Amino acid sequence: MSAPAEWFAGFTGAHHRVGDITLYARVGGRAGAPPLVLLHGFPQNHAMWHRVALQLAPHFRLVLPDLRGYGGSDKPPGDPDHANYSKRSMAADIAGLMQSLGHDRYGVCGHDRGGRVAHRLALDHGAAVTRLAVLDIAPTLDMYNATDMRFATVYYHWFHLIQPSPLPETMIGGDPMFYLHWKLGGWGARGLGYIEPPALASYEQSFGGPDAIHAMCEDYRAAASIDLEHDRASRAAGDKIGCDTLVLWGARGVVEALFDPLALWQAQCSATVSGRALDGGHYLAEELPADTAAALLEFFG
Repeated sequence: MSAPAEWFAGFTGAHHRVGDITLYARVGGRAGAPPLVLLHGFPQNHAMWHRVALQLAPHFRLVLPDLRGYGGSDKPPGDPDHANYSKRSMAADIAGLMQSLGHDRYGVCGHDRGGRVAHRLALDHGAAVTRLAVLDIAPTLDMYNATDMRFATVYYHWFHLIQPSPLPETMIGGDPMFYLHWKLGGWGARGLGYIEPPALASYEQSFGGPDAIHAMCEDYRAAASIDLEHDRASRAAGDKIGCDTLVLWGARGVVEALFDPLALWQAQCSATVSGRALDGGHYLAEELPADTAAALLEFFG
């Protein structure tokens, strides 16, 4: 990865074989402390947690993976039914990684796509997840069910990226850096100034290849198909998130404008749900690292 090693001082970066996939992850923080895994979103990688991780490191054993299809992790071609990019498959990756690192019980925090992986992780591997935090998302099924003109306009990528291959891959591949910068500069972020240069360089390095663009499209294709099947089945079975859950979202973002995140998440949990809006856009961990870290420390600490 392009981020310099000293940028994550005290963290070890390595590739880990988990089932049929190899994941890249940085591991660091206080040895013997409670484990906490931080999951990034689109179109980023683990580097988005840099500022937050430095503040949490004295208190937790931190694991910062690149999700399947992102960053330094494997980017396999999508299956015809997109199952290998389902949140169930991606959650199983994280459960296997944490077990391989010796962590049977751990907290999980996910932003954006990582929050959707964290949601499925808490459902499918509930015995392992002690506490859950999700950043700037509502449940996928609820967001799709509420689709109207406003939502489709601001979250247009949810409908563009799910088109059959190779349409979105070819369109994005025509100028991938333009697309990347456009996405990172939107959703209330007020431009790219909130991103540290090493993080932006890492995103640029890992985004532009055809395999990476295809993998991210497959992530979204899965979200609009097999993930919805899994979510509907879980709801029909009465499955609930069984651990306390923290919900944070941006006061200048789409979730604030169009959804009631606390109510939507409480409906999917059998435990306590708490949270609030922070005065930022979508990319809370980079726009408001001190506020985000403080909220996570209070919740997981």
